[in-house]
Amino acid sequence: MGKTFGNGGVVVAYEYKVVELREKWLGGKMSGDKLEKVLNDHAGEGWQLKAITGADVRGRMGPGGVEGLLVTFERQV
Repeated sequence: MGKTFGNGGVVVAYEYKVVELREKWLGGKMSGDKLEKVLNDHAGEGWQLKAITGADVRGRMGPGGVEGLLVTFERQV
């Protein structure tokens, strides 16, 4: 949880959430429609997109990774 000072010296606190999106989860390719759904679902819960980063996302089994995205969200608490 991060804290910054807003207007008038009031402390504003944020929480962060990172969601892993794997290529396989996205149907074998990076789908704009599926990514859009994830973004809108989280926005409906008050999360704001902070960053999207391409990464090799490791699965639960095996040493190899698959291409995926790390989607970081932020919301005020």
